[in-house]
Amino acid sequence: MAFTNGKLSDIVVVSAASTVGIVTVAGNKKVYVRSILCHAPGVGAAASATAQVYIVPNGGSVSVNTKIFDVDVNAGETVLLEPIYPIVIDATGDKISVGAGTSTINFFITGDKEA
Repeated sequence: MAFTNGKLSDIVVVSAASTVGIVTVAGNKKVYVRSILCHAPGVGAAASATAQVYIVPNGGSVSVNTKIFDVDVNAGETVLLEPIYPIVIDATGDKISVGAGTSTINFFITGDKEA
């Protein structure tokens, strides 16, 4: 089985109080999420921001039931979310969504995809 390695997304900027789908499974090809970088560029009045990560099944929606991370990020700082074992999503339409609570957050996801 062949894999493509490296980034799973470009840098995605998520505005305060928004969520965005960032990685979606296509053709039942497994996606292995190895790390998620969350950076708070300090845009807006908030001294810190809240970053959320969700695993959303096909046809599902972002909610407290699909949230896997909810972290505070101080303005100008970066948080690395790196699970001990990669997060695997494998059904067509399943996705990783990310959200920003109180201020803008930049996200970057690395990992592998089945080719």
